[in-house]
Amino acid sequence: MTRAVWVKADDAVGDWDARRARITTALEAGADWVLVDEEDVERVRELGDISVAAFRTDGDVTLIDDAEDEPPTAQPDAYVIGKEGEGDGTIDLPNDFSGSADLSTLRRNTDHDNGAYVRILSKDYEAFAEAAAEEAEYTLVIGEDWTIIPLENLIARIGAETDLVAGVTSAAEAKTAFETLEIGADAVLLDSDDPDEIRRTVEVRDEAERETLDLEWGTLVEIEAIGSADRVCVDTGNLFEHDEGMLVGSMSRGLVFVHAETAESPYVASRPFRVNAGAVHAYVRTPDGGTKYLSELTSGDEVQVVDTAGHTREAIVGRVKIEKRPMFRVALETESGDRIETLLQNAETIKVATRDGRKAVTSLSPGDELLLYYEETARHFGEPVEESIIEK
Repeated sequence: MTRAVWVKADDAVGDWDARRARITTALEAGADWVLVDEEDVERVRELGDISVAAFRTDGDVTLIDDAEDEPPTAQPDAYVIGKEGEGDGTIDLPNDFSGSADLSTLRRNTDHDNGAYVRILSKDYEAFAEAAAEEAEYTLVIGEDWTIIPLENLIARIGAETDLVAGVTSAAEAKTAFETLEIGADAVLLDSDDPDEIRRTVEVRDEAERETLDLEWGTLVEIEAIGSADRVCVDTGNLFEHDEGMLVGSMSRGLVFVHAETAESPYVASRPFRVNAGAVHAYVRTPDGGTKYLSELTSGDEVQVVDTAGHTREAIVGRVKIEKRPMFRVALETESGDRIETLLQNAETIKVATRDGRKAVTSLSPGDELLLYYEETARHFGEPVEESIIEK
């Protein structure tokens, strides 16, 4: 499930300098949306590339039917209805929702994405949010006391009908929103001036989308020098921690943990952005749980970074270096008795994780136990499939 972070930056935040500060931080942190007033949309477009939602407070969204009519200079990616209306309590809710001005606007304007903004002031407003969700692509729900927002009810009742966006004021609240009922809200709308809180909330979003892998130990049964092959170094636009690397291998069902070049060496300086990953034919795991051939990687692709505990994150490929180098063939036996292999460069700077700690591939001996990821699933074009495929 893809999560999103919205940052609230309308006139309730303050003057343009205050709003711009939030928007700039949202852009730098990697937030997905900003929510602003319609008159600020063009200003946001000038600041950077981010999805923009805009409040409409005149009770209507103008449709341009006449070719001579001039559209606004910049239009948002979605309009949000409810500010200074029924959604935020400015106008009383009607007894019969069929007479709602906000819902009527949502129904009438179908030429663009719409959002509904609802403050949960009572059970009636919870019901109003449910009604709005039938019409809106995005339903933004804001609680006065976040700890008692009926978020569980809304997730259960409207989670499949709309993108549910929960209002929060901190990264801690965002984490709870993403985890509620084990399904969580699709997104959060953060209302905070603290740049660190905005960045932490984006980090919470990323963590919510990441998987944790069950890594295991495989026993080295054979290692031999096999001559030269085309070797791939994956240089990323991200720095690795000391216990991080990538999962690579000749067989998609079994991928070996190869450390990033974060350690100092007597021979070369550390390159904490690089994984010397193996030969061009090998698979590397991607953030979506698929695989790619190392030879397929190009600048701008995403690869999965994993640490020795199985925690994952994503990294952007900045450059791929393919050069002919002497190689080792490394064969391992998994805990289930399967045999997997990979090719790694014959060099002291290439290190793997063993039971005895980080070790250079040139120092490996049969009987060493290496960290790996194993799954009894074949793959076709990088996707797991239920069929018999023999790799040897």
